[in-house]
Amino acid sequence: MLALQVSDDDPRPVFRQVIDEIQRCVTVGILKPGDPLPAVRALARELKVNPNTIQHAYRTLEQEQTVYVKRGIGTFVSAMPQRDLKGRQKVVARQIAEKMLREAYRHGLLASDLVAALGEIAPRQ
Repeated sequence: MLALQVSDDDPRPVFRQVIDEIQRCVTVGILKPGDPLPAVRALARELKVNPNTIQHAYRTLEQEQTVYVKRGIGTFVSAMPQRDLKGRQKVVARQIAEKMLREAYRHGLLASDLVAALGEIAPRQ
């Protein structure tokens, strides 16, 4: 099953967290064009959320053309143009940074502390 995470501590609505997690999986290549998404009820059970929440997320993903629906068969990942993929990577990077900043602030750290730590552990290019 797809490893998506939603959190009660996250200020985003749960359906938005699901959307962002699926988009992250598409962006980093965990989900590839043509891959099926979990059934609505199965994912709702796994995440312990209402199936309507997952349905809302899937509908939004379909409107954004991240996924397409084959009626009676399932929901599948759409092919994405390379330029869209690069834009999504920036969005995912920002979401990760925001999450890490919130966590750092909870522990009394500053953004400069995170930047320094990243500089120490990031591979040199």
